[in-house]
Amino acid sequence: NTAAIRLLLCMFLVFVFWGRTGMRVNKKYSCLPAEEKGIHIINIRAIEDIGYDQHESTLLNSLSKNPDADCKYGLYFRDGKRKVDYILVYHYKKSSAGRTLTRRVHHNDSGARSAKQDQPLPGKGVQLEMGESEPHVDYHEDDKRFRREEYEGNLVEAGLELERDEDTKIHGIGFVKIHAPWNVLCREAEFLKLKMPTKKMYQINQTHGLLKKINSVIQKITEPIQPKVAEHKPQTVKRLSYPFSREKQHLKDNKVRLSNLKIINNYYVFIFQGITSLLANGVYSAAYPLHDGDYEGENVEPNDRKLLCEEWASYGVFYKYQPIDLVRKYFGEKIGLYFAWLGVYTQMLIPASIVGIIVFLYGCATVDENIPSMEMCDQRNNITMCPLCDRTCSYWKMSSACATARASHLFDNPATVFFSVFMALWAATFMEHWKRKQMRLNYRWDLTGFEEEEDHPRAEYEAKVLEKSLRKEHKHKETDKEKLTWKDRFPAYLTNFVGIIFMVGLTFAIVFGVIIYRISTAAALAISSTPSGRSSVRVTVTATAVIINLVVIIILDEVYGCIARWLTQIEVPKTDKNFEERLIFKAFLLKFVNAYTPIFYVAFFKGRFVGRPGDYVYIFHSFRMEECAPGGCLMELCIQLSIIMLGKQLIQNNLFEIGIPKMKKFIRYMKLKRRRSLDHEEHMKKKQRYEVDYNLEPFAGLTPEYMEMIIQFGFVTLFVASFPLAPLFALLNNIIEIRLDAKKFVTELRRPVAVRAKDIGIWYNILRGIGKLAVIINAFVISFTSDFIPRLVYLYMYSENGTMHGFVNHTLSSFNVSDFQAGTAPNDPMDLGYEVQICRYKDYREPPWSENKYDISKDFWAVLAARLAFVIVFQNLVMFMSDFVDWIIPDIPKDISQQIHKEKVLMVEVFMREEQGKLQMLETWKDKDKKKGENCNNHSPRLSRSHSGSLSSCHSYPLDV
Repeated sequence: NTAAIRLLLCMFLVFVFWGRTGMRVNKKYSCLPAEEKGIHIINIRAIEDIGYDQHESTLLNSLSKNPDADCKYGLYFRDGKRKVDYILVYHYKKSSAGRTLTRRVHHNDSGARSAKQDQPLPGKGVQLEMGESEPHVDYHEDDKRFRREEYEGNLVEAGLELERDEDTKIHGIGFVKIHAPWNVLCREAEFLKLKMPTKKMYQINQTHGLLKKINSVIQKITEPIQPKVAEHKPQTVKRLSYPFSREKQHLKDNKVRLSNLKIINNYYVFIFQGITSLLANGVYSAAYPLHDGDYEGENVEPNDRKLLCEEWASYGVFYKYQPIDLVRKYFGEKIGLYFAWLGVYTQMLIPASIVGIIVFLYGCATVDENIPSMEMCDQRNNITMCPLCDRTCSYWKMSSACATARASHLFDNPATVFFSVFMALWAATFMEHWKRKQMRLNYRWDLTGFEEEEDHPRAEYEAKVLEKSLRKEHKHKETDKEKLTWKDRFPAYLTNFVGIIFMVGLTFAIVFGVIIYRISTAAALAISSTPSGRSSVRVTVTATAVIINLVVIIILDEVYGCIARWLTQIEVPKTDKNFEERLIFKAFLLKFVNAYTPIFYVAFFKGRFVGRPGDYVYIFHSFRMEECAPGGCLMELCIQLSIIMLGKQLIQNNLFEIGIPKMKKFIRYMKLKRRRSLDHEEHMKKKQRYEVDYNLEPFAGLTPEYMEMIIQFGFVTLFVASFPLAPLFALLNNIIEIRLDAKKFVTELRRPVAVRAKDIGIWYNILRGIGKLAVIINAFVISFTSDFIPRLVYLYMYSENGTMHGFVNHTLSSFNVSDFQAGTAPNDPMDLGYEVQICRYKDYREPPWSENKYDISKDFWAVLAARLAFVIVFQNLVMFMSDFVDWIIPDIPKDISQQIHKEKVLMVEVFMREEQGKLQMLETWKDKDKKKGENCNNHSPRLSRSHSGSLSSCHSYPLDV
């Protein structure tokens, strides 16, 4: 036999039968031979073209003069031939003589284990000599060791090859190296239905005419920003792919298989039924695949990790496209799709940022032509405003709020409405663009026919079911298979409901506390005798309150993440997919409320329930509700949104992601430094690959990465009417975020378990929901928070000369200071230097000389009707335009659908030709057999009846193909 070609890494880290737990076997493997039952696959990985030697025993330990160099410092077994596919890490205790514990032969109720299973794993673990007394080990450690032996024994019986290493630089840490042979990989690749390239090649449809020239020009322009990796080059031909089958390996070309299997990469796509339970119980401390090698240093061999570090995980290549195919090859489809989505989102932010900058510049260019702000800044108008608080606050001039009014125009202008409509259409276009991009990636990665199989139940779920069945069996002697019903989960559901309501209430309570802070601080600062201090009260109170909100949001984000995970765990979801979806929903709900509640308050509640002079609304009978500035609350909303958005991005997304891993790495370095000082000889040894990877941070999933981007997407779309520069700041953040996440994945984290996926899952539905909600919120922000609608009403209903002159006076009502309630009038009524008899406040009410003084005027109802009409028209119009964009852009690109159809036709042709070849071969054999029969008759014309047996044997030539 020639050297075997390795297919894909297939790991079996599963929790199978041991005497005390009685874990059930997956039905999927009920048809396997007896020696393979009870084993569930964990991993399939691309393996380099190295030969596989058949061994009489699956556990051999080869000797070499330089074992560390032969095994490439941990990337291979000690024989230097079998590659390490997966690592299990465990803690152990050494005896006083420095020896390690060996495997002990355990017997269960059914009898002794096989001789193969009783043999110790090869490696550098030291065994106790015969006759020596075994060191004392407590029951807990002994139980862990026994469970490891059971688990590893089952892995060996399943065909995997294991090797132990306890002679490491990390004291008390043992490593089990796992290698999957070729026959195991083939079997599990067939289970996975992995698509593999065949010999058949076909031409990818190319554009012609003008489109071809345009694409050629674009390729030349973008060539400097393309990553220098082979996987990123455009393809003109593609090999036909078909699900792997051991019976049809003749269709696969060896060279093609070797070059393309590496693209499929580390598939650890099966459920960690056993290893997750063992990790949770401390039987093993870690389980992970190895990185390809070092990414920096002298004489480093070229590898994918080094290439990713140079062309992707570097801030110096921030302007380049991401090598998505190489990311997928190294980390798997799920992580590849995340970075592809992040790249598409960042690309789409470019046009949104440009339009936002234009809207902001339009506001800057027209601020001196804005008549309402000019009237507010004109000191000749001599408009005296009513006090902002009781007793301590005095009357004030409207011209003192000139700066706020001019700044409000930068964001509250007619271009804001256009930008809100644009961003709604932008969100719809972004979602459609991503669906098309996702379909292209599915086609390129051979995932077009991939259907996710039903996940195996989680170990926690199986334990709960087992506990329930044991209770029921004890009571009723029934042995039917049980499952958890809603009655079993009702206490968990109730706890979830109460917990979420409490957390939401806690968020509201904190926001209410910040409101009290704003009111009390504004009253305290108003006592200041300096005019400059009184003029900056609003800005000071708003800025400090937003900073408090930011700190609280960052703290509660971490708390809510832990609470959401705990609430999901007590529900005991059946599968990992259900667990992840429920966790995402709870975490998103809590973090959404936490991040946006302060912004919702400023946008829709501040200044709405104030009352009027002489009849204000009070909190706790002492604190008066705060009012909006004369220019409206949109400027305060802009300040709130910008500080929270930029603060979260700077502190939570960047400093935490950089600082915390660096701090943990420094702590681990200091601990190792203290250990090295005790043993200089071990310090001089070069670390094995699995030792280096063990010191990295474990991968915690993509949920935090997605969550921060989804919250940012909400900042960009939900309140974009108040802050047109939000897309620009999001773009700048994401440019850094992509390289930061890339550097973290390549250099700071252990290599994640690669998982196949054809989409981004529940996150797509959340994005669509935010996009729809953004249309409604922006309609209300423009209608109720800004002065856009009151200006239109005044311009077309009340303006005498068709201009905005007189708008400010129209929005202000009059109040007679003699109508103040007792004890609420200013202590210093002569603060402005003259006696005030009438002060003004922002509202639509009847004047004091009217018959129904201080009642709501008809102007208020006219403006309210216009606002509601605008909300209805804006919402329905933008929704229709978004749905039209969704309808007019097909989800699947036309060229991709044609290629998929072409693949199906070619696959049918391949199999038809194969069947025709079989039939022709069969006919050939029949003709040969017929001719041989005729020859037998011609040469033996007088055969007797006794020779019939010889004649029949002449016709019994085997016809197997």
